Amino acid sequence: MNSPSPKTFLVCHGAWSAGWAWKKMHPLMQAAGHRLVTPTYTGLGERAHLANPSIDLETHIADVLNVITYEDLRDIVLLGHSYGGMVATGVADRARDRVTQLIYLDAFVPNNGQSLLDLNEVARTRMQELAASGDGWRVPPNPTPPDTSAADLEWLTARRVDMPIKCFEMKLKLQGGALTLPRSYIYATRITPADTFGQFATRTKSEAGWRYFEIDASHSPNVTAPQALMALLERIVA
Repeated sequence: MNSPSPKTFLVCHGAWSAGWAWKKMHPLMQAAGHRLVTPTYTGLGERAHLANPSIDLETHIADVLNVITYEDLRDIVLLGHSYGGMVATGVADRARDRVTQLIYLDAFVPNNGQSLLDLNEVARTRMQELAASGDGWRVPPNPTPPDTSAADLEWLTARRVDMPIKCFEMKLKLQGGALTLPRSYIYATRITPADTFGQFATRTKSEAGWRYFEIDASHSPNVTAPQALMALLERIVA
């Protein structure tokens, strides 16, 4: 059944991942009458051949801003997943006239001047050691959640690639001051031992300007719980 008000969802995907990881969501979005745009950042997914040590958070913000410009996207529901929360915050800052609302899906919510590693001190040393022990500039993927099916695990493992560490180290620079557009936080409650995103659940539950939601899923519901995620997204944009 088509929604009364079709939306354009633009995804800022997570680290090590790419647009392909949102494959299960496309038919669900289409059936609901929405458009789902899932671009891939430079150096990942089908653009893995472009990987190089200079890629950083600004590169990935520019990737998504260019999709908005060249596809002439407007009235965007911007959806940032995981690391994509860093990217989405930068995109929303610079495309304020195009983005109508912002949804963070188990994602980092940076303030001006913060990097992902500032928000995840636990991972800082480990990620820097992993990068140093490899080619010096890339971090191998984190393990997938334990409730990922065998078929999905095979699908993901074959396609996830190392991530340039500069993306995690670079501090976000907001150009237009604090974001005031409507924003929602979705917290995935099936947490792995390191509850990386609990801090943002706590913050967005109590901070003015947020709507707070939970989903009974692990960190990537676009993979493990697409129907539940679709139902929740429909509720948020209704």
